[in-house]
Amino acid sequence: MTSTFTPGIEETSDAAAQVLRKLALDEDLKWRVPADPVLGGIVRRVARRYVAGDNLADALDRLEGILAKGHRTSVEYMGESCSDPQRAGAETDVFVDAARLLPPGCSISLDLSHIGLAIDEDLALENATRIARATADTGREMMISAEGSDRTDTVLSVHRKLSECFDHVGITVQARLHRTVEDLPALLDLPGRIRLVKGAFLEPETIAYARGDQALATAYLRYAKLLAASGHLCSFATHDWELINQIDHQFGTPGPDVPWEFEALLGLGPDRLAAMAERGHPTREYVVFGTEWWLYVCNRLAEDPQRVLQALIDAAA
Repeated sequence: MTSTFTPGIEETSDAAAQVLRKLALDEDLKWRVPADPVLGGIVRRVARRYVAGDNLADALDRLEGILAKGHRTSVEYMGESCSDPQRAGAETDVFVDAARLLPPGCSISLDLSHIGLAIDEDLALENATRIARATADTGREMMISAEGSDRTDTVLSVHRKLSECFDHVGITVQARLHRTVEDLPALLDLPGRIRLVKGAFLEPETIAYARGDQALATAYLRYAKLLAASGHLCSFATHDWELINQIDHQFGTPGPDVPWEFEALLGLGPDRLAAMAERGHPTREYVVFGTEWWLYVCNRLAEDPQRVLQALIDAAA
């Protein structure tokens, strides 16, 4: 009798996550899937949980309810790896408009590759400077999002140059990357909020911790303690209950002007934000909008393959 091996739940989940992350790297699929006459409608129903809508007006509708709950918001117009200089300039205009139209309590987040980094670092700096001026004029924070490790050096370079002229431009660092242990102390010398995330990109283990590695949680907590002790503006962006509770326990009762906040993505962490707000911590919900949502949704599902079950329910709704 021939025996067969059935992978365990953990192995299956890991394999599913790897597939989803590979799908999130396929630049062709990000256009084809939403436009497909059959798949498009199905995956849009899945995306509604994580994406505020196709345009800024849709995002403004979602922000009203979030702000009413006492949370701050960070708003990002989705799009990455733009390879057309003219389009990068036009996309920059959307961010400038958002800086003017968003209500108080809303920061703006962006991928630098959305506004030119995939073409030229100088172009990204030029367009990012336009957004930095617009956000400075309207008194709101500007946050630079994390991208794949192959872009980390240029992302940090643009952020450093912006920091020479502006004090409200923040940066996102990934606890997964081994290099963060060296990057973070240097960033503490610059102004602007530091957002700490685990990191969702498909990366080799030679340069990044595996998503399920306990060493990743240990690194995240170590960096969180360093940020809190420094007094630097920071955001702890994670949906990991254990990490959230450990960080909260380390801080004790927060005061009215603490420099940190807890941040969660739209559709993923309302219970986390509610709990932290009840304990007196500042909180922020990260809201995305735009038509290039396929890659983003794949990464959200990959972070926790059990979300695929929810996606099936959403797709059928």
